[in-house]
Formats: sequence, structure tokens, C-alpha cells
Amino acid sequence: MDVGMMMIFSSYGWEDGSDGQMWEEELRLAEIAADSGFDCLWSAEHHFNDYSFVPDNLQLMTHIAAKHSDIDVGTAAVILPWHNPLRVAENAAVLDLLSNGRLRLGFGRGLARREFETFGISMDESRERFDEAAPMIVNALRTGFIEGNGTYYKQARTEIRPRPQHSFDGRIYAVAASDESVLSAAKLGAHIVMFADRPWEMRMPGIERGRALHREFHGTEPPALMLTEFVICGADITQCEEEARQYQGKFVESNFYHYEFLGDHFRSVKGYDAYQQKAEIARSAGLEGAVEGFMKAASWGTPDKILRGLEERRALLGDFEWNVAFRFGGTPMHVAERGLKLFAEEVLPVLKSW
Repeated sequence: MDVGMMMIFSSYGWEDGSDGQMWEEELRLAEIAADSGFDCLWSAEHHFNDYSFVPDNLQLMTHIAAKHSDIDVGTAAVILPWHNPLRVAENAAVLDLLSNGRLRLGFGRGLARREFETFGISMDESRERFDEAAPMIVNALRTGFIEGNGTYYKQARTEIRPRPQHSFDGRIYAVAASDESVLSAAKLGAHIVMFADRPWEMRMPGIERGRALHREFHGTEPPALMLTEFVICGADITQCEEEARQYQGKFVESNFYHYEFLGDHFRSVKGYDAYQQKAEIARSAGLEGAVEGFMKAASWGTPDKILRGLEERRALLGDFEWNVAFRFGGTPMHVAERGLKLFAEEVLPVLKSW
């Protein structure tokens, strides 16, 4: 199994310390992961708020690629409606050149109204912007030339310099929670990226649809699904459950706040029907019910409990890649570092044997 570590740089629920300290400690976790046999270091893109603040994950990954020469770097994800596709293609080509082909390039379309509004971009445009920009970038990295004549991106045919040096086949990822995003990811031939926020049985129809669409569009077997989740790992199961309820719970709370899931604006935003359903579930279940559901989907506990849960998930979903965050929802550094080190020692070697 391919296993990465996810970095979100969140200070939500973290009362003490500066933004600089948060970044310093998260980079320390990246150093431990890079030295412990993980396959990739990943990062989100978020702006302006303590939910997560990584305004330029390609820039971050350029730093990490230079510092850690034996691990892949990935974006989960670059939010395409907030960027010019030409600049994304150029920046990706530079990072991939500098890292000698170690970039895994993941795309998303964004979900937080507060971020769209601050950039002055309508969420109603996000689907069309993504569907225009993503193929432009993928084709540019394949051919060395970018061009477009869509509603939002009219780009004269232009050569990317430095020219892309390595094939991106198998290295394109796309976040896909809604049916529309699953379709977009399948058209790109991308690894579908999903987050652990609901029982995996509920995800199966979308996963199977994505796999079928990939076969229809490309005539090949689809690339592995990548699951991203937020993990508490420790030796004491009772302590882990308390920590999971506290920190995974705080992460769910931050998710509700950042994405405004208790509001009803998804009802009127074009292309976000799936999130309106999630918002309605959130309102009916409340925060406590949402935390319970999250804890059932996500991994927490002793190494043995985590591995048994993954075996059950693998039997349901088939093989998948895994992307694990250890710091979220105000998790103290010592809890995150403890979990990362124990996971690397006792969980990672078993997953590598699968």
C-alpha cells in the first residue's frame, strides 16, 4: 500500500502559540514522516482562517522536495478556480523538474464560501472553472503547450518553459465527493481523492461509478483511490478514544464552521447538491451525531485496532492509497508526534506488506 502523510497547518482549537510555531511543528512532523518510510508528503490549500492556512501548497512542496530528497510531494489539492491554469502548469513543471519527477499533482474545486468571496469569485462558477482548467493543465504537462478557449480561460497556445521533463501519467489526483466531481476526475484519468467523513458503505456507489467511468473513457483499469483521513494512534485504547472524541470532534466542529454546513446556502449554489444533502444530515444529526459518524469512518486507536479497521475497509473497497493526518482539531504536538512515531513503527510496515 502507498501511504502518505497529510499536512493541513490548522490552529483551530489550538489556544497557544503563533502561526509560525504551528508551521514549524508541522514541518517537524513532515521530517519524521520523511525519515520513517512514508511514500509521499501531501498538503491542502486553504486561505485566511485557522481552519487551515496553506495559501500556496506548490511553494510549500518545493521547499519540502528540496529538504527531503527521498519522498514524493503532493497537493491535495490545488483549488483550480482560485488560480490561472497557465501559472499552475508552469509552477508544477518547475517543481517537478526540481524534484526529479516526484510531484503528485492533485486538483480540487473548493467548497468554502468565505474563501470564494474573499477572492471575488462566485461559487456558481466553480464546476465550469474546474472543468476548463484541469484538462488544460494536464494537457500542458503532457504536451508542453497550454491552450484554451472556454468561457473563463481563453489562452493562446503557449509553450511551457521549462518544458515538462517527466510524464505525469499516474500522478494526477482529483478530489471527488459529488457525482459531478467523480465524473470530472474520471475524464482526467485521475486518482479519485476522498476524505473520511461518513461510513464507507455510503461512498461505494460513487467509487464504483468512478471506476466504471474511467474504464469507459480510457479503456484501462482506474488508478487507485486515495483516502485521506485524520488519525489518532496510541498504545492505550481508552486514552485514544478520549483523544479521538476531543480532537476529531474539534476537527468536525471546525469543518462545520469553515464550510458553513449548518447553513442552507448550498441549496442555492450551482453544482453543490451533494453538499446540500450533507448539510441537511449535519443539521438533523447535530454536532454530536456528526462526530459519532466521523469516528466510525475514521481510524483511531491502537495499531492493532487501526489495522483491523483497514483490513475491513480493504475488503469493502479493494486496494487503495492512504493519506494520513496526525495534527488537526487542536491536537497537541506531543500527541501528534506520538501517534506518527507509533504508526510508523507498527502500522506502516504491515501496510507496506499488503
